[in-house]
Amino acid sequence: MKAEIKSDDVIFNFFKQICDEKDDIKCIELGKSWINAMETNLDNIEVNLQEADKTKHKEDIQKNKEHLNNLKNNNSSEWRDYATKCMIEIMENKHEN
Repeated sequence: MKAEIKSDDVIFNFFKQICDEKDDIKCIELGKSWINAMETNLDNIEVNLQEADKTKHKEDIQKNKEHLNNLKNNNSSEWRDYATKCMIEIMENKHEN
């Protein structure tokens, strides 16, 4: 039997790592690696969109980039709080589906 790996499970586990990390510096580094991964994803999405879709999704992409920029100076406590909120949101979405 093949176990299916779902992206929200991977994301949930990544946020759990942030919450569980006792070393504040490592916690912040994990948060920054999250930002880097999401920025790369947004760049890839933007590059692969058709011109009409770029215009359609430009505002959403910009809002996501701004959101990531706002996270860049988070301290470890803020990262743990953010990660906890994200994990709760993932769990709530799983129960809705």
